[in-house]
Amino acid sequence: MRFISKALIFSLSTLVLLSSTTYSIYQGPQNPIKSATFLSESFKVGPGSIVNKAFLDIQFPRGHVGVKSFDAELVDEEGNSVPLYDTYLHHFFAIKYFIKSNMSKDGHDPFEGFIFKRNEGMCNSYILPHYWGLGTESRGTTSKIPDPFAVEHGNPAYIPPGYQEKWLLNIMAIDTRGAQDKKGCTECRCDLFNLPKDFYNVTMGIDGKPLSTNYKGGIFCCHDDLQCKLKKGVKAPSRKLSLRYKITWVEWDKHQIPLKFYILDSTDRVRKNGTSTIHDCQAEYSVMRDGESDYHVQKANIPMEKGGYLIYGTTHMHAGAVNATLYGQDGRTLCTSTPKYGTGNEAGNEEGYAVGMSVCYPKPGSVKINDGETLTVESRYENGFLTGVMGQVYIYVAEKLPKERISPQDNSSVLM
Repeated sequence: MRFISKALIFSLSTLVLLSSTTYSIYQGPQNPIKSATFLSESFKVGPGSIVNKAFLDIQFPRGHVGVKSFDAELVDEEGNSVPLYDTYLHHFFAIKYFIKSNMSKDGHDPFEGFIFKRNEGMCNSYILPHYWGLGTESRGTTSKIPDPFAVEHGNPAYIPPGYQEKWLLNIMAIDTRGAQDKKGCTECRCDLFNLPKDFYNVTMGIDGKPLSTNYKGGIFCCHDDLQCKLKKGVKAPSRKLSLRYKITWVEWDKHQIPLKFYILDSTDRVRKNGTSTIHDCQAEYSVMRDGESDYHVQKANIPMEKGGYLIYGTTHMHAGAVNATLYGQDGRTLCTSTPKYGTGNEAGNEEGYAVGMSVCYPKPGSVKINDGETLTVESRYENGFLTGVMGQVYIYVAEKLPKERISPQDNSSVLM
């Protein structure tokens, strides 16, 4: 089991084969899929404000379950979908942790006594530890896992004795109503925010050292409660928002096949230290226009200690993205994910925003990742000035396949 220290996870709250067919396995007795929709705690936003908060012990299916999907969006107090041009959802992360059953909550450290359990991805320490998490693309990216595969949680065998399994949400949102530069605010460009004068002296970068003055934008300039510059005379009311999230799941039984979830980051600066592999994920990067090329390509070569069969793949990217591709060691394409850009005004189709990412659903058993294979993650953006962009490939991998036959089923929701 891979754990994250409580000190590092606290830092998180301030950081951070395209197909139209899915495949279903015909099996024995059907295990009914359950569904529930939840609301996070509400948070207040006003014109130009940033919210970057962690909400502990969120509602989540209890018991030994297999999660089939996790979808989320921002809503107002009346339950209406909030358009991205009003409040930009930079990201939400759903993170698993264990806490002692008799733990008192009287201490000042909200994470005291926590044991954090990260996904199977290889990023260092607290970087990208979540099991589910997207941003502006969350409404238009399906997270559905085909039968009989599921993401297993709540297994008593994996919960430390005397502890309970719980979940938290980290939510980062930027209210861009009345902003001088909406796009710049969503990219967290440092010169647009009311940073303290000693910001570069007191702010530690992802490497634990003072942030360089060459850092022009990204998550470190989007701290909770900071303010983006507004146009003169802007007046708009503050309001309360929540993250509405829908989870589908099944009760775990012998028919379910567990998936391992990996986040592979195109900024991972992999190096060797003797026989050990050292990962150094940066989580974000900036694009400075270079040369005459139309695109900027960020690439990382990431060795997989354990392989398996690719069941699902997609990516988390920002506006300006062209696509992201995962390659095998021999150069074969395992998955390419492409953004959908909005063309209207309604929530889910906001013009100019990345409102969805395509999803790969290879026929189970058709795409295998070998043990020890080095994969290449390549994220591609337009070649222009962009700050705080991301290129993270999400894959679900099964270490075994079912014995039952595979039957294709038409599914039009691969890219909504």
